[in-house]
Amino acid sequence: MRVHSSALTKGLTLAAGLTLVLTACSGGGGGGNGSSHKGSAAAGLSSCATQGKANTCNAAATKTGGTFTYVLEKNIQQWLVQDSNGNSFENGEAISVVLPQVFVPLPDFSVTLNTDLVTSATQTSTSPQTFVYKINPKASWNDGTPITADDFVYYWRTNNGKDCPPPPASDSTQTKGCLPQSTAGYDRVKSVTGSDGGKTVTVVMNKPFADWKQLFGAGYPLYPAHVAEKLSGAKVGDAAHMTAAQMAQGWQYFLKTPPSKYPTAGPYKMQDWTDNDHATFVPDPKWWGAHKASLQRLIFKVITDATQEPTALRNNEVQGIYPQPEVDLVNQIKAIPNVTYTIGAGLTWEHFDLNLHNPVIGKYLALRKAMFTAISVKDIMAKTVGQFDPDVKPLGSHNYVPAQSGYQDVVTGTGQGSGDLAKAKQYLTDAKFTGIGTALKTPDGKAVGPFNCRYTTGNQIRQSECQILQSALASLGVKVTIKPIGAADLGTVLTGHQYDIIVFAWVGSPFPGANAQQNWTTGGGGNYGGYSNKEVDKLIGQAVGEVDSGKAASLLNQADALMVKDAYVLPLYQKPTILAVQTRWVNMRDNATNVGPPYNVAEWGLKK
Repeated sequence: MRVHSSALTKGLTLAAGLTLVLTACSGGGGGGNGSSHKGSAAAGLSSCATQGKANTCNAAATKTGGTFTYVLEKNIQQWLVQDSNGNSFENGEAISVVLPQVFVPLPDFSVTLNTDLVTSATQTSTSPQTFVYKINPKASWNDGTPITADDFVYYWRTNNGKDCPPPPASDSTQTKGCLPQSTAGYDRVKSVTGSDGGKTVTVVMNKPFADWKQLFGAGYPLYPAHVAEKLSGAKVGDAAHMTAAQMAQGWQYFLKTPPSKYPTAGPYKMQDWTDNDHATFVPDPKWWGAHKASLQRLIFKVITDATQEPTALRNNEVQGIYPQPEVDLVNQIKAIPNVTYTIGAGLTWEHFDLNLHNPVIGKYLALRKAMFTAISVKDIMAKTVGQFDPDVKPLGSHNYVPAQSGYQDVVTGTGQGSGDLAKAKQYLTDAKFTGIGTALKTPDGKAVGPFNCRYTTGNQIRQSECQILQSALASLGVKVTIKPIGAADLGTVLTGHQYDIIVFAWVGSPFPGANAQQNWTTGGGGNYGGYSNKEVDKLIGQAVGEVDSGKAASLLNQADALMVKDAYVLPLYQKPTILAVQTRWVNMRDNATNVGPPYNVAEWGLKK
């Protein structure tokens, strides 16, 4: 799951595996979630309104040429999306243009095999579970180095949490070792071996992994192993024998280095990166794939103030935007001529997180329950996203959105998110807190708070959410200060536990079990608040290995119910998305998963 930074997402940057059906082009198939609206500022409902066309919305033939500029809402400071510090939604969008992955999430929440990279990916045995990947014979990095099993071996060993261990706790800068956003699946692999000159990859599992199509992709692409081998002094083509220090050296290189500096493998190559301004991509003449880039140039422009995006679109400074929708922003987009827009929802969901490293928050369960019960999610929605999306509803799960078959509301029945102040105060009274409603103190007489509520700067909705929380907790006698986070600093704040309460969005992948392992298990890459419950760990571990999706959902919902009782994260709502594109451009569509609209960037272009 990926952290959605201004809107992992992404889903924080960070997070990253959480780097999440609607109708038509708004982001899903199979019935949808009833929360999509399509329109064209010039011509009422757009042609994307045909139901069941999530994956083909806005499809048309293209002609060669043109420059398309797409907005990134956050600057990119860490380039390795597999890293907890680099797992931002914006990084995932940019890196997907130039790096290959096995399976790609689609707008309808399914995944498709990337046959440019592999001609097949099949499970050949269940005991032990075994997968065989046939790499496309043409697949190579643009320096001429073939893509081989060695790239898969390097990926596995740097992401399994064992061969390249995370930095020690004493390394506050986290510049040693590998810090994967998720080890889900990779920690269950017994071996990754190559044959047929490295063009066949065989993966044998120690334990079953139901979400195996997430491996080596699903928003987290391959990086060139030979680059890491060369710079660390390891033998090229022998990732299986790289030392932990050598792998860590490669990890840190990819984290800090934009892909304009090393060999890539995509329809475009990054020509340049200007920090906090833009990335320029041009067609890669070495690209072997089925879809050749038709654009002359593709630019990803950094605009961290979402209020400026409609103006840039109107002035033709950019041709496509994917901001976090707010009522004024939506109204501005509707008024721009020759622009088609879509409001939908996907696997992105908003939430408040508590930092259990805070000694008071972590110690007192009654306090956490009271805080979450005092907050009214309906009030939050009415004052924010409900102003432009009347279909938005409170979210009752940490693992599913309502359009997914496993969805079960395990939150509402507890009263969390209800705004029931009487019930919230009763939790505190029963636990022997004093000063309730004035200046709250713990049972042993220590002051509770002040706490900070943190959100990414420039996001008016999140600022409002912190303000609403501030008012609710004041009613309990808890002072809250609101402290914005710089647009590029969300990952640092999360991994450094530099918050008491934080609001952001996860952008999930279509793999709920792997997402849960990343975010809710002890020591998980996205578990920034330090949550730990052995029974939750056990249930999620069982779910991750359960090939029956119904049984897996039951296990995840059991774990979720326990987590709700522990009051660690309060889900708010399934976050609306809005994609607005000038009508002369085609094949751009809302992919409200962890990969975002650039999932099919090779197909973007001017309408023929």
